[in-house]
Amino acid sequence: MIVEQLELVDFRNYLHASFSLTSGVTAIVGRNAQGKTNVAEAMAFLATLESFRQAPMEALVREGTESATIRAIVRHEDGREIQIEAQIQRQGRTVVQVNKQRLARTRDLLGILRVSVFSPDDLELVKGAPGERRRFIDETMVSLALKNDARRLELDRILRQRNTLLRQANGRLTQDIEFTLDVWDEKLSAIGDEVGHQRAIVLAQLQPHVEDAYQHLAGAPLAVGIHYEPSWRRTGLANALKAARMDDLRRGVSTVGPHRDDIDFFLGTLPSRTHASQGDMRCLALSLRLGAHQLVAQQADMTPLLVLDDVLSELDPHRCAALLSHLPRGQVVITTASVLPNTATPERILRIEGGQVVSE
Repeated sequence: MIVEQLELVDFRNYLHASFSLTSGVTAIVGRNAQGKTNVAEAMAFLATLESFRQAPMEALVREGTESATIRAIVRHEDGREIQIEAQIQRQGRTVVQVNKQRLARTRDLLGILRVSVFSPDDLELVKGAPGERRRFIDETMVSLALKNDARRLELDRILRQRNTLLRQANGRLTQDIEFTLDVWDEKLSAIGDEVGHQRAIVLAQLQPHVEDAYQHLAGAPLAVGIHYEPSWRRTGLANALKAARMDDLRRGVSTVGPHRDDIDFFLGTLPSRTHASQGDMRCLALSLRLGAHQLVAQQADMTPLLVLDDVLSELDPHRCAALLSHLPRGQVVITTASVLPNTATPERILRIEGGQVVSE
């Protein structure tokens, strides 16, 4: 799968710009705050309809305008060309068209384009809150199988309903509350056990890809461990919910389940969050993204576009050279404010200044 053309209208700092991308490596260069990351964000948005910077929709629309448009021509491995267009409203729903046909549900866009993104904020995958790691594995699961998106949405819906009931109970377990809570617990345990099972499978599949990527970047053999062992999976979520019921009622929130899970990463035998250097953490974060990219490319029906946003400034020269010499096959877009090293051999270089392509 190749993104051949990208067009931005009133997106972030772009009034109007068009980008032609190569099927190999494209480098987007320029000083800071010129719009390089905005290009990466636009491509990733067309895959998920979310900002990988977790920005609200209104932040994506150029100041002084009411909507922004992202348009791309995507060529699949079988030769089909697909035009994807997203019109982002400052207020209101995003309107998505595929081949000029409006989608009834924006979720129907999932799977038409797949994009893997690494950004400096991905350091939070290693050292940040558990929610960052849950988001990472759940996004990987959706890229591998679209039905996992439905599971994720169903889990969120049930949790909202259960938490609403717990707040309404105000710490009291009446007969009506107990009956309704039993219903939601049955639903939550069913979908929760499914999500936990799928997370465990995908993390086991992901581990060797992450380890391989880390060893290439570090230039040395080192075991990388991924541990996912929430206590509720040992007894089953139904039993865990039953044991936590009174605590949940007292606190007015669901305290156990996939929404509270965490994932632990190890370098050798040591936990990375407490023992890894800042450089090792960045290397591990990039390895997680590269590993997920390779896993999706291996198992899904298309190779994702790989976007490396400002990665060259995040790695030391040795790891930077190792990354550039081991880029995965397929389309790669690299953004950088740094001078491209001699080991970088992009097939196309686009220079950005003030939201415009000034040279190619």
